[in-house]
Amino acid sequence: MEKLRLGINIDHVATLRNARGGATPDPVRAALAAEEAGADGITAHLREDRRHIRDADMEAIRQAISIPLNFEMAATDEMARIALQTKPHAVCLVPERREERTTEGGLEVAADQTRLAHYIAPLRDAGARISLFVAADPAQIEAASHVGAQVVELHVGPYCDAVDEGRADDAAAELKRVTAAAAQAHDLGLEVHAGHGLSYTSVAPIAALPQVMELNIGHFLMGEALFRGLPGAISEMRRLMDQARAAAV
Repeated sequence: MEKLRLGINIDHVATLRNARGGATPDPVRAALAAEEAGADGITAHLREDRRHIRDADMEAIRQAISIPLNFEMAATDEMARIALQTKPHAVCLVPERREERTTEGGLEVAADQTRLAHYIAPLRDAGARISLFVAADPAQIEAASHVGAQVVELHVGPYCDAVDEGRADDAAAELKRVTAAAAQAHDLGLEVHAGHGLSYTSVAPIAALPQVMELNIGHFLMGEALFRGLPGAISEMRRLMDQARAAAV
C-alpha cells in the first residue's frame, strides 16, 4: 500500500490575519512551516468573497513552497482566470455559497456535466491536476469520471461529525458509504483523496482505506497548533495516519 499523503489547508491562518487586518499571521509562513513539518502539499481556498485567502496569498504561497499547491475554488470564470495565472499543481473544484461558514456539501457534478467538462478542459490543458470535491455518492463519482477530473476528494464531513458527536451507528453507516465510494472511484480510474472535518479521533479508519492516497486537513490542525505548535500538530496527525495505514497492511 502506498504511503498516504497529507495536505495542509492554511485558510484559517488568513482568517486570523483578516480578523484584525495587517499582515500577521502570514499564510506563507504557515505554508513553509507545514512543509518543514512534513506536509506533502498545501491547500488554499480562494473564496469569491475573499474571507480568508486573498489573491496575493495564492501567488506568494506558490512561489514560496517547493511542495504542490492545491488551489480550492468555485467553478467560476473569475477563478479560472486566476488559476490559469497562478498555475498551481492542482485545482480542486468545490461548491460555494457566500452565507455558509465552511463548505457544506459536495459539488453537484451529475446535473452539471456539460458545463464542468468545458470548464475543466483549459485548466487540464494548462497542466493543473483536476480534483472534484464530492459527496460519497455513486452518481456524483460516476459523473466525475466523465467530465475530465483525475481526482475525487471525498467529503467525509458527515462521518467526522458522527464520530465527534458520539453517534456510533451513524459513524459506522457513513464510513461504509465512504468505503464504497473510495472503491468505486478507484475502479473508475480516479485517484481518491478525502477531507473535511478530519481530526485525531476520526482519521484512522479513513487513513486505513487502501484506495485513499491523500488527506486534506485544515481547521482541526490550525486549532491544535495553538496548543502544540504547527509542527507538533502535523507530526501527531502524520503519526496517526501512518499507524492506521500500517495496521491496515
